[in-house]
Amino acid sequence: MSELQIGILLLVVTFVVLFSGIPIAFGLVAVAIGFLATFGSAGGLSAVARTFIGELSSFALLTLPMFVVLGATIGLSRAGKDVYESLHRWLHRVPGGLVIANIVACGLFSAMCGSSPATAAAIGKVGIPEMLRRGVQPRLATGAIAAGGSLGILIPPSITFIIYGIATETSIGRLFLAGVVPGILLVLIFSAYAWSATVRAPARDVIQEHYTLRQKFSGLLRTIPFLAIIVAVTVFMYGGYATPSEVAALAAFMALILVVVIYRTTTIADLWAIMRDATRESSMILMIVAAAALFSYMMSYLYITQSVADWMFSWNLQRWQLLLVLNVFLLLAGFFMPAVAVILMSMPFILPVLGPNNIDLVWFGVVLTINLEIGLIHPPVGLNLFVIRSIAPEVPLRDVMMGSLPFVIIMLLFIVLLAVVPEIATWLPDRVMGPGR
Repeated sequence: MSELQIGILLLVVTFVVLFSGIPIAFGLVAVAIGFLATFGSAGGLSAVARTFIGELSSFALLTLPMFVVLGATIGLSRAGKDVYESLHRWLHRVPGGLVIANIVACGLFSAMCGSSPATAAAIGKVGIPEMLRRGVQPRLATGAIAAGGSLGILIPPSITFIIYGIATETSIGRLFLAGVVPGILLVLIFSAYAWSATVRAPARDVIQEHYTLRQKFSGLLRTIPFLAIIVAVTVFMYGGYATPSEVAALAAFMALILVVVIYRTTTIADLWAIMRDATRESSMILMIVAAAALFSYMMSYLYITQSVADWMFSWNLQRWQLLLVLNVFLLLAGFFMPAVAVILMSMPFILPVLGPNNIDLVWFGVVLTINLEIGLIHPPVGLNLFVIRSIAPEVPLRDVMMGSLPFVIIMLLFIVLLAVVPEIATWLPDRVMGPGR
């Protein structure tokens, strides 16, 4: 068989294995060893253990468990509720203000925890029942939380950016900065849509509320310490005081202290729940990273990566055509697989064609992440959709899906905007860290 034929067979086998329900890490390892044994040699198999363990020894990977601890700590506290309630007090007079408060709260919470499902769950547990109680259309209420929650992998700190940075050897600091402006713009566009949708179809039951200026500011007091974590991460990382791994450890430590001080999380059971969830998620991600490294080694050893890249070059696509093909591929892949798996499995194929076509890796990281965001709120996987469904079981899954559809369209149009104006993603990292390569 030719290398290209082996690559096609590899693609089919990998999808079959992953859809069988086997854990992603174990599935990738099994496929890699199977293809090395079938099409490779004893020399290729001898490097399996070294490749797997060697990937886990990377210093950059220390960033992952630390940011996961940060997300688990904030996710299991009442920080989400406090952020939402504080914003609602300021926005309650704006048409659609309740929905906008939830969307902005998702953006702020994403900047603290970096996890999409955690953001959707933390804000949705409080926001969705409140919106439904006040007569907001169920589709708008659930769709706004699902879409707002997806910002967790775009607004830094982002586990997706960390994985992408490791896979492509791109500066994680630049990637974090690149996600800031697109993340803020998406929050504003989502909010504008919520406002227009509410104006067209006002809530059925409008509850008159009044908050004094003192009440509005008092709601901010419990959230300011957590916003201080965002400031600390920014100052230490971009001020040159610490590496991303050290900043992640500092942020996780600060979150633990604040949760203990503000929310009195001092029992062993509460702290155990934080560490248990963080350890479980970190172990899963690190196993996938190591397995994907072995998978990439297998593809390179069998010359599959190089053959696929040569095959794509033979199409003689223009730059915009290549971007269209890559976006469609990432969009479809995100419908079926989690973000980490998509990045680690696809980048060995995609990376060789980006440089020769003058496609900026930082900009492409943002585009890739938005594509994967869409996968979080679109069936068949649509993880955020099922998180929302568990929070609001009274809302049919069909309504949750239909409610997220306008936000899917917004994100697709935003990808087009990024292609036309790439500076939306590249301006801030170039401004702070100087022009990239």
